[in-house]
Amino acid sequence: MREILTKIVQRSELHKKWLNTLSFLENAGARKISACEEPELVDITQLKHAAEEHRHAYYLKKQIQKLDGPAPRHYGLSELLAPIHTRQYLHKLDIQCARYLKAQFGFEGRKLKYAAYLYVTYLIEVRADELYPAYQDVLTGQQSKVTVKSIILEEEGHLKEMTSMLEILHPDWQMHASHLQRIEETLFNNWFEEIAKNVLRSEPLRAELA
Repeated sequence: MREILTKIVQRSELHKKWLNTLSFLENAGARKISACEEPELVDITQLKHAAEEHRHAYYLKKQIQKLDGPAPRHYGLSELLAPIHTRQYLHKLDIQCARYLKAQFGFEGRKLKYAAYLYVTYLIEVRADELYPAYQDVLTGQQSKVTVKSIILEEEGHLKEMTSMLEILHPDWQMHASHLQRIEETLFNNWFEEIAKNVLRSEPLRAELA
């Protein structure tokens, strides 16, 4: 992962697409959280989490302006890395987690949406706790103007909040989370493999030695 992240940071065009890709994922996550809200029973933690994910999406967009050249305006296919896999990653995770929870607990309707929100968000926070620090290490090593330190701190807080909420939902939540983490790991690996292919395909052709 570090090798690919380094290649991304070293090239402005790739780096802008990478930041835009992360922004897309943060925005997609925020929208999914909002979609799970109860009209009357939404609590302050859920509101806070949705607001902060939206802010992360905005913050990442603003970071793009620190790089040379025009910034991507939207989340179009040509403005993201591995666009199809990027768009499918959270969606597939949401669907597969919901199927598992319905089979295990018999949840339906609002209960299923809320349980899926807790587990999916937990999985994403665990992933963020790995990905963002690795990215920040590369940014620091490359002396980039871009930084994601504030996002790292907030994602750590989100992970603690989701852990507390899952403990209330089910005493054996860790067992189920372990199973769902294997699903997420497969989806993440498939996504990052596509990111790597995009990066390697875009490398300038090296002149052959005479």
